[in-house]
Amino acid sequence: MANQEMLKKLAKLETINDQLAAEISYLDQLSRSLGFAEGLKTLKSAALEMLASDGKKKEGRLNKDAKAIEEGDY
Repeated sequence: MANQEMLKKLAKLETINDQLAAEISYLDQLSRSLGFAEGLKTLKSAALEMLASDGKKKEGRLNKDAKAIEEGDY
C-alpha cells in the first residue's frame, strides 16, 4: 500500500475516532443529566440489570408454561 493511501486512511480513521469520542462524551453528559451519577458507567450497569431481570422473568414464564404442558392432558 502506498504511503499516500496509508496517510489518507489514517486521516479518515482519526476523523471517525474524533466523531465517536464526541458522541460518547455527549451520551455521558446526557446520562448524567438524567440522574446517572457516573454517566455511561451507571447507565450501562442499570441497563444490564434490567436485561438480567427481564431474562429471569422470561425464564420463569417459560418454566411455568413447560410445567403446564407436562401436566396437561395432551
